[in-house]
Amino acid sequence: MSSDGERGLLFIVSAPSGTGKTTLVERLAKMVPGLRMSRSYTSRDARPGELDGVDYNFISRSRFETMAAGGAFLEWADVFGNYYGTCAADTEGILAGGEDAVLVIDVQGARQVRSRGVASIGIFVLPPSASALEQRLRGRSKDSDEQIRRRLETAHAEVGEFTQYEYVVVNDAVESAVDRLRAIVLAERARVGRMGEAARGVIETFGGK
Repeated sequence: MSSDGERGLLFIVSAPSGTGKTTLVERLAKMVPGLRMSRSYTSRDARPGELDGVDYNFISRSRFETMAAGGAFLEWADVFGNYYGTCAADTEGILAGGEDAVLVIDVQGARQVRSRGVASIGIFVLPPSASALEQRLRGRSKDSDEQIRRRLETAHAEVGEFTQYEYVVVNDAVESAVDRLRAIVLAERARVGRMGEAARGVIETFGGK
């Protein structure tokens, strides 16, 4: 968490579908005080076990389109026929309150955030291999063979985007990957640009300037 009166940091976590980015960030947010996961809006139906206002904000396609037309989203995209978006006001509320926010969004959304000139720290999560990703997608038992094929094709196109991010984490084991994400967040919080005021306060006790 930032010091009093200071805006929070915005982290972006992207990865191909099936890499496990949402699971990683959910665990990260529980481990790191002052870090909040922004809840996305989506036009798709809730899957078994998902709750409105917890996993996503589930809204109708027409309402989503109205919000998008009105500029309500920081970023949004059509992903496999369903809309997903991040509410700009929700994110601003977290940052203005001094907490750090993490967006779990795809590469399209990350590009939109960067194009708007919004300061952010990007983290790209990779699966251990293409075959491991396919095994995870098939193991979820949520998608048809055609949907899995489309997701794998998209993944092949997305993995090359890792160079547009500041950090890369390979999700070879969940606990290890979460530890790496936590290290990134803590390192960003400790940068001189963030800690300058606190550091100067300490230096003053030594009679320095």
